[in-house]
Amino acid sequence: MASPEFNKEFEPNYGKAISLAPGVQRLTVNNPGPFTYHGTNTYIVGDSNVAVIDPGPENTEHFDALLNALKGRTVSHIVVSHTHVDHSPLSRKLQEKTGAPIFAEGPHRPARPLHIGEQNPLDASADHEFEPDEALKHGDSIDGDGWSLEAVFTPGHTANHMAFALKNRNILFSADHVMAWATSIVAPPDGAMADYMRSLDTLLARDETLYFPGHGGRVIKAHNFVRALRTHRKMREAAVLERIRAGDLLIPKMVARIYRDTDPRLHGAAALSVLAHIEDLVARGAVVTKGPVAINGAFETP
Repeated sequence: MASPEFNKEFEPNYGKAISLAPGVQRLTVNNPGPFTYHGTNTYIVGDSNVAVIDPGPENTEHFDALLNALKGRTVSHIVVSHTHVDHSPLSRKLQEKTGAPIFAEGPHRPARPLHIGEQNPLDASADHEFEPDEALKHGDSIDGDGWSLEAVFTPGHTANHMAFALKNRNILFSADHVMAWATSIVAPPDGAMADYMRSLDTLLARDETLYFPGHGGRVIKAHNFVRALRTHRKMREAAVLERIRAGDLLIPKMVARIYRDTDPRLHGAAALSVLAHIEDLVARGAVVTKGPVAINGAFETP
């Protein structure tokens, strides 16, 4: 199956603020893993009065490094892309230190209501305590000293996911929606595939061609990359339909065939990704099941 040309070259430089462009720095948390790659990226936007995008998880070393990078500067805004525990929790500690208001789309919520008896497998990854001071809508502006960010609502990875465009700079902070090193996880009920695909279209309608993501290095020629992501997802959808038509009616069987070359540590996430595709296919009438669409359900074509 064809994939986008992923770029896995990335030097995290833990503890150091790396300049990426005038008025843009990146500081990477030392929290590597199969879902975070080398770690979560925190961004500092501005010169003397700055915004901090995605302060990160509860991590003392990262917080100390961030404060060191901010010495001599004033934090006027704290901006959060979404409420996974590797992105948002440190915003509260940074606010206590700086007094800056926190901006985000809203608190954590699932993309759809839970079915009766269903448990959210991603509860441990969610920051349920998060509450922004300022709730953002698509198109809202966050204006600072010499910089301005535009909120770009990009649900899919989570229901409250926001990207942020640095106005007049051809730069988009794409968080976990688009990353150079891998595809984004879309896992119900936190996320929804239909939302994710619409959000890709949202980005394709914009002008920015350089993305700074939540994990890993920059995405260049971003429109070409986003189109490749769309194609990749459509091919995954086709593979799911093919397995169902071939008689693999259960998600574990589909995962074993479709993701046979994928790190087994990611098969749980892959199963949720397959579920996300099936939710979308059921909504469109291409697949049927008895009762609600569920990870342990059986599926067939009409």
